[in-house]
Amino acid sequence: MSGKLGARNWIALILVGLFGQFAWTIENMYFNVYLYNTISQDPRYIAAMVGWSAAAATLTTLLMGVLSDRVGKRRIFVSCGYILWGLSTAAFGYVTKENAARLFPGANTVAAAAVSIVVLDCVMTFFGSTANDAAFNAWVTDVTNEHNRGKVESVLQILPLISMLVIFAAFDGLTQQGRWREFFNIFGAAVIAVGLLSFLLLRDAPTLSPRGGGARELLYGLRPSVMKSNPELYLSLAAFAVFSIALQVYYPYIIIYIQNYLKIDNYALVLGVVLILASAVSVIAGRFIDRVGKLRFAVPAALVMFAGLIGMYFVRGSVPVMIAGTVMMSGHMMLSAALSANIRDWTPEGKAGHFQGIRMIFAVLLPMIIGPNIGAAVIRGSESTYVELGQVKSVPTPGIYLTAAFILLLCLVPVFLLRKREKKA
Repeated sequence: MSGKLGARNWIALILVGLFGQFAWTIENMYFNVYLYNTISQDPRYIAAMVGWSAAAATLTTLLMGVLSDRVGKRRIFVSCGYILWGLSTAAFGYVTKENAARLFPGANTVAAAAVSIVVLDCVMTFFGSTANDAAFNAWVTDVTNEHNRGKVESVLQILPLISMLVIFAAFDGLTQQGRWREFFNIFGAAVIAVGLLSFLLLRDAPTLSPRGGGARELLYGLRPSVMKSNPELYLSLAAFAVFSIALQVYYPYIIIYIQNYLKIDNYALVLGVVLILASAVSVIAGRFIDRVGKLRFAVPAALVMFAGLIGMYFVRGSVPVMIAGTVMMSGHMMLSAALSANIRDWTPEGKAGHFQGIRMIFAVLLPMIIGPNIGAAVIRGSESTYVELGQVKSVPTPGIYLTAAFILLLCLVPVFLLRKREKKA
């Protein structure tokens, strides 16, 4: 089979993928900051929001992935999902303590506003996971093959970095000025526009057709018989799960850490440099993943990320953070690309939609419940706080990076098991 993807598919992949990442960047990084800066500094609210949204994402992807397989369509799920995703993203600017007090006059204002954000995040996640996690990811598996997935994944992995770079460089000033409603409205409108455009741009794979099956198909990927017949797939998912847990120990708190522990005001510049350099490394590395072999590539990539995490534990100041952050993020991107491509290779043909929900259990649900709570425990255990306007606020500490580094090493266990099976085969 040819490794050529075609110009139309590349354009669709980059455009739809990038604007989806804008929405996920807002959700993964700025909802946390919005909650921390305007509602409550208790890290347990952040951990709860991350965990509940992960559960919503997983359940949604299980349902909608199977449904997209059954109806034999991806485009309609992507297009409609993006439109509703954009609307729900824009709605976040209207969740404030003042509005919570009006809507729930008898309740604790802070708790009511925080819970409202958690609930709205779950609604937004439902639409985002329908469009991106279930339909778009299944579409990528449909239109790629084992000859080009490493290259495609290396491009997909830099899209989150590009989205963060664009947001930090051009729009972060709005959040610094407290213009959150305008910030959310801009990206909500952008996602809606791409949803409309995707209906014209995306084409379902010609091999995709409606399939039968009932409600039991929702749990297809959790059947013992399916697991037994696809051991490589589940070992690949296990490796990605451990990697993602390590990531989620520090990722939800990274901006808060830079701002409030390191006291670096120009964090947008610091992160911008890191993202540009890591993106360049990822693109270059993508040329070698398919040639070298995804599993062989994963080991040095994990060690690079490990070195960067250890570096982040020790460094202070903008320039050292840029250096350690670049190493950490480069390793992260390379490892994620290699493991993701390996998962696609082992996904049974014709079942891409069925396994998107299973992928979410390993890549999102478990990591985003376990990781942030580990991070919150490390933060609260350090007792690093400061007082502002009479309120005691918890501050993320370097321990989150050291903890993440040692968790990351565990992902090499399933990788080595996979390599052993590969050699036997």
